[in-house]
Amino acid sequence: MQAWVLTKPKPIEDKPLDFVELPDPEPGRGEVRLRVLACGICRTDLHLVEGEIALPKLPVIPGHQVVGIIDQIGSGVSNLEIGQRVGVPWLASTCGACGYCQSDRENLCDNGRFTGQHVDGGYAEYMVARATFVYPIPRDFDDIHAAPLLCGGVIGYRALKLAQLPKNGKLGLYGFGSSAHITIKVAQHLGAQTYVITRGVAGQEHARRLGALWAGGSEDNPPELLDSVIIFAAAGELIPRALRHVKKGGVVTCAGIHMSDIEHFQYRDLYGERVLKSVANSTRADVRELLQLAAAMKLTPDTTEFDFEHLNEHLLKLKRGEYVGTGVVRVASKG
Repeated sequence: MQAWVLTKPKPIEDKPLDFVELPDPEPGRGEVRLRVLACGICRTDLHLVEGEIALPKLPVIPGHQVVGIIDQIGSGVSNLEIGQRVGVPWLASTCGACGYCQSDRENLCDNGRFTGQHVDGGYAEYMVARATFVYPIPRDFDDIHAAPLLCGGVIGYRALKLAQLPKNGKLGLYGFGSSAHITIKVAQHLGAQTYVITRGVAGQEHARRLGALWAGGSEDNPPELLDSVIIFAAAGELIPRALRHVKKGGVVTCAGIHMSDIEHFQYRDLYGERVLKSVANSTRADVRELLQLAAAMKLTPDTTEFDFEHLNEHLLKLKRGEYVGTGVVRVASKG
């Protein structure tokens, strides 16, 4: 099979991913093999490739918003079928036995393994995955529009749940990329009033097209205090500002896996029972809930389709902010 392999992290400008020929992987017990159809491009991929997130496995094949067709099934798998279209997200497996796993918090499992970090991911023609960590894709979604739901969509969905937004509340989204543009659609479907802070005119215009009541730049202040804020941008300096932008009792949720250091801020910015929390990965329940909700509301992520042969260049476009919505690599046709 052909695959994009990372051997040594370095800036994406240096083209760290190598396009190589590898043996097709074989599923082990409890696993299935997918013929990959599409894989979303996530900023987490960029953090991994550039070495901002630890890589316990090298070389590794990145990619963790994967849509594919099951073409082989390992022993001990009875709930899936050859020919079934499924999705593979960031969470690849957990121990299933620790206190976190036993209390519906498997996203915090200390032995959790992640797609494209601990195990090979979807920037390849084939990949294997644990059968209990793949998800049937609703028929209403084509491959390209299903892929963004599997990380950007589900992380935004979990962040939205943690935001504890009151009914018809005012929600701020800081940063407006792959995850935020899906989150704004879900939030508005659930009745939220939305406000966006993001760098660049293109992102602000995108937010307004999707129904944001107000969109401004990183130095602007929302026109009124908000009930909750979700920070998608990997900029720690936004946290003190976001705390100043929420009402007393408001919640600021950091949705990124990586963020720059938080600058010093005064206790009065947190005072008033304001809450600061982070999102760590997602659970299988989050993925199932989001896919069900997305199908019910006919959610359509905004996507830019890319070819499979120029992945370094596509990640560079992500870094430079040269497209809106989610980039998705078309790996193979369904036929």
